[in-house]
Amino acid sequence: MSVRNVLVVLYDGVQSLDVTGPVEVFAAVDRCPGRTGYAIRTVSPGGGPVRTSSGLALLPDGALEAARPGPGTTLLVPGGRFTADFEPRITDWLRARGSGAERLVSVCTGGLLLAEAGLLDGRRATTHWSACEAMARDYPRVSVEPDPIYVRDGPVATSAGVTAGIDLALALVEEDHGRDVALVIARHLVVFLRRPGNQAQFSAQLAAQTARREPLRDVQQWITENPGGDLGVEALAARARLSPRHFARAFRAETGVTPGRYVERVRVEHARRLLEDTGEGIAQIARTCGYGTPEALRRAFVKALGQPPAEYRRRFGSPVRPCAADRPAPAPYEHERPA
Repeated sequence: MSVRNVLVVLYDGVQSLDVTGPVEVFAAVDRCPGRTGYAIRTVSPGGGPVRTSSGLALLPDGALEAARPGPGTTLLVPGGRFTADFEPRITDWLRARGSGAERLVSVCTGGLLLAEAGLLDGRRATTHWSACEAMARDYPRVSVEPDPIYVRDGPVATSAGVTAGIDLALALVEEDHGRDVALVIARHLVVFLRRPGNQAQFSAQLAAQTARREPLRDVQQWITENPGGDLGVEALAARARLSPRHFARAFRAETGVTPGRYVERVRVEHARRLLEDTGEGIAQIARTCGYGTPEALRRAFVKALGQPPAEYRRRFGSPVRPCAADRPAPAPYEHERPA
């Protein structure tokens, strides 16, 4: 198999994790037996060093102006603090050369650079949740989808904020090298969840605010730790020592979601982890997560993720072939064994 190329565009103010997250995913393929990894190259305007939004200095491999992405190249454009300034050297280069890449990928607000260069016209795309409104307003020819963590439209793939770039990179590795390799890399990088692109940008804990009052925070923690328990409003209100009506109003006011919606999100996430990491049957997972029946679990999955549990497990279940970095060290030779 020929080596695939990844070309990463750097600039002053770039978000470091937008760069290093996907790069670590692509670089990890080399540690998987029988796999040919990616040739990764970074470029910047003029080829000079850049300073990220957090102050880290990055030294590119070469000059943006000399780069010519072509077939077999994934062009990755990360986001950053100064994306809105639209460095002309970057947008002009993207406009002239971007479409030559086999795959065009943006992370976070890097999607705004692609939109400014006209490379998202007529396509579906996403970006960091805080920039979706601006993208839709400023680039009406782009069909902005504010919820997914990444969107694939033909050869163009855009991701939501920061860590979503890791999810998108894993999806691209899965496309190139298969599901097992992508899942093992996720585990090697200690990625908590292997998220499908249509998952919302926020997990249950991130989507909802943390309650200000301690009793409500304790209830949030209880829900997370006991997804299979009685999580009705009456039971949760009793735990918070509030009336059901007062509890429901206070919970929504402080977290931004109703108790029932919060419980549903937690249960779906817990079921996903069990489907990914265990061999438990779907009926048992349904009981463990508080759904009672496989049909109730199926309805929740289709509503939240657009696919039933069995399909989710097929796509994202535990791999069977480890990377070299995850395999146990070989036994010592006889002369190396302790006396």
